[in-house]
This record gives sequence, C-alpha cells and structure tokens, in this order.
Amino acid sequence: MRSIWKGNIRFSLVNIPIQIFSAVNTKSNISFKQLHGKDNGRINYKKFCAECEEEVPYGDIVKGYEYQPDQYVVLTKDDLSNIKLKSTKAIDIEAFVDVADVHPTRYEAVYYVGPQGEVAQKTFSLFSQTLIKTGKAGIGRVILRDREDVCMITPHGNGLIMYKLRYPDEIRDINKVPDLGAVEIDDDQLKLAETLVSSLTKTFDEVDFTDRYKEALTELVDTKVAGKQIVTLSEADDDKPVVDIMDALKASIEAAKKAS
Repeated sequence: MRSIWKGNIRFSLVNIPIQIFSAVNTKSNISFKQLHGKDNGRINYKKFCAECEEEVPYGDIVKGYEYQPDQYVVLTKDDLSNIKLKSTKAIDIEAFVDVADVHPTRYEAVYYVGPQGEVAQKTFSLFSQTLIKTGKAGIGRVILRDREDVCMITPHGNGLIMYKLRYPDEIRDINKVPDLGAVEIDDDQLKLAETLVSSLTKTFDEVDFTDRYKEALTELVDTKVAGKQIVTLSEADDDKPVVDIMDALKASIEAAKKAS
C-alpha cells in the first residue's frame, strides 16, 4: 500500500510522524468506456465555445465564476495560485471531541493513518491508545491536493482513521425536507414495530454486504465476452395491495420468527 501523504500529527509539544493512505479500493469498481454503437469506436469530446462556435484548445480555457446570469469574473492560474495555502506537512490538532457529537452527514472521505517508520511506532501507539481510553477524536486541518480540509482522527485497530469532514455550510437543512412534522403514533403500533426491529436485530458484522449489482454486472460482462445467450429476468410485481399497518407488523414478526 502506497502512502499519499507524509507529515506529522501535532498537538501541544507532541509530534508524531505519520503517513496517510487511501482507504477506498477503487480498482474493484467496474467502469465503462463510451463507444459509437455503429462501429464500437471510442467516443472523444471536443470543447466548443458557445459564443464563437469554435473548438477551444485546452491552453485557452480559463476558469470563470458566474456572479450574475451570463456575467463572469475570470480567475487565472496566477490568481488561484496566490490563494493556495502553503503545505505545512502537519496536522495540527485543534481540539478533541466525542465522536458521537459528529453527525454522519459531516463525513466526506476516509483514509488510513499509520506511523512513519519504526521510530514513530511507540508515540503513534500511545496516541491511538489515548483516543481509545478517552473515547475522543482529534479535530485538525490537513492540506491534500492544494486544498485545506478539516479532518477528524479516530482509533481503529492498531492504526488510525482520518475522516475528511464537510464544512457546515455544505450540509442542507433537514427541516427543508417536505412533509416532515410531528405525527401522533399509536402505542400498540409502536410496541409491535419495536418487537419487529428487535427480531431483526444483528451485529453489524453479521449483515450481508454483498454487492449484488456488481456481481450481476460481472456475470453479464462474462456472459457477453463468452458470446452466450442473455437471459432476461422478469421483474417482481411491486403492485401489492395495501395492508393495514397492524396486520403487516404482526405478519412481519411471524415471518421473522420463522426465519430465525
């Protein structure tokens, strides 16, 4: 596994050499190329100017911010370079917080963190064990790919996990979701629903996380490559009659009991 960033975690007078790794395996994803249906030729894209209707070379393309409809302020490479933050190669921990206080909507990307060399192992492990004992997570800032992001560092096994966090103004207000509101719930319905949830409860590790779409897609590709006949499956009938909620809960509980 190759690191994507090397530097230090710093808080107070403590300095821990670390390296960061991507936690996501993108190589397992199935990707497609766009082809011409007529002859399977690769599709390429040309950039055209809507004003003069001419093809524009990459070197002539600039970035523009639309501050009013069809009104732009142009930002050159020099403009953008002037606001780049100098990489300090350090994550300065600004605070320690309870993980439960960080809402899942704030998580954006996940990375693994390990010590940088054997010399850093002891201090790294001390920091990890301290986070475990206190139940805290460190909040700091890191510069990856020329942009500064707020990050949260938590313990995981013998290592650490770093979450890149979204800024508060990037998260929409849930209260703007239509039709939300307080609704009075029948106590008997609630008890039955709780019983159903209890009967279906598992540990997280027991949940089946098989990527069924990926498996089906892989099988389809293999079948196509082998030149075999494609079998089309009929869709399940979703037009089921509406059932009383109490009857549905009772039937679901019975089904869950039989399955367990």
